[in-house]
Amino acid sequence: MVRTSRSNPAATPHLALIAVQLLFATWPIVGKIALRAMPAVALVGFRVAGAALTLLILARISGNLQTIKRSDWSLLVVSSLLGLILNQWLFVKGLSLTTAINATLLSTTIPVSTLLVGVALGTDRITLRRVLGIALAAAGVLYLIGPGRAQFSSATRGGDLLIVSNSLCYGAYIAVSKDLVKRYDALTVITWIFLVGCVATVPAAAISMAHVPLASISWGVWLAILYVILLPTAGAYYLNAWALARVPPSTVAVYIYLQPLIAFALAPMILGEALSSHTVMASLLIFAGVVVVTRRRLNKASEELPGRRRAL
Repeated sequence: MVRTSRSNPAATPHLALIAVQLLFATWPIVGKIALRAMPAVALVGFRVAGAALTLLILARISGNLQTIKRSDWSLLVVSSLLGLILNQWLFVKGLSLTTAINATLLSTTIPVSTLLVGVALGTDRITLRRVLGIALAAAGVLYLIGPGRAQFSSATRGGDLLIVSNSLCYGAYIAVSKDLVKRYDALTVITWIFLVGCVATVPAAAISMAHVPLASISWGVWLAILYVILLPTAGAYYLNAWALARVPPSTVAVYIYLQPLIAFALAPMILGEALSSHTVMASLLIFAGVVVVTRRRLNKASEELPGRRRAL
């Protein structure tokens, strides 16, 4: 469970969102290991089913699993469809048809989608501060990767469109699920979202695995799958939902811009690459954008929370 910081409770959702991006940034790296031995659709099924089981056990142990009201089931199903089923399938298939650089650049549309859907649903509002912050962070990602390195062509068009669709789905998921995590415990919501997601992903995974001999899958691959299930899936999705109950959807979405920055930051440590002035400048733009979007909210929450300490 996440506990609010005694020194600054308002900062806790933002620390959780940073942790989410750290976990999400490791998923493609470890996922590549798993994809050496099993089809992408099968990996999605293992990821969703494993996370659903993990979250269900945690919810049962903690006693936090609530019953979703019948009137909220349509919203739950839509959240699962957008945030898990379509999100996972579109990204995996899109990535197989385009380049990693294209995928990263096109993913910068997620915060914009989140803000627009949030405004339409009344869970967020457009302000100059949010628009400026998203633009700054997006500029940092574009400068970091360099649009000139992208390879947009007829060969990648199908994959590019799938990645854009994935970004729209995930952005809409963040905005749509806001009402659920406000009305129910975050662990309850994310557990039910994954359980619903199993209905579509598990059968597809079973069909995909029909011709894959389990004996051919090494222990290293199974460990990679276990890591993907526990941390970049169950852990990251729960922390994301927990933070979403406490900050606007656009704030949750803007932290996504930290993912490419994290990947570039890990390169010097893992690959021995030098940290360039180009990366430093891009980092400043991304952090500036995140601060612009989150700063006022953080200060406002700090004023509201003193004297009201919560343990979750």
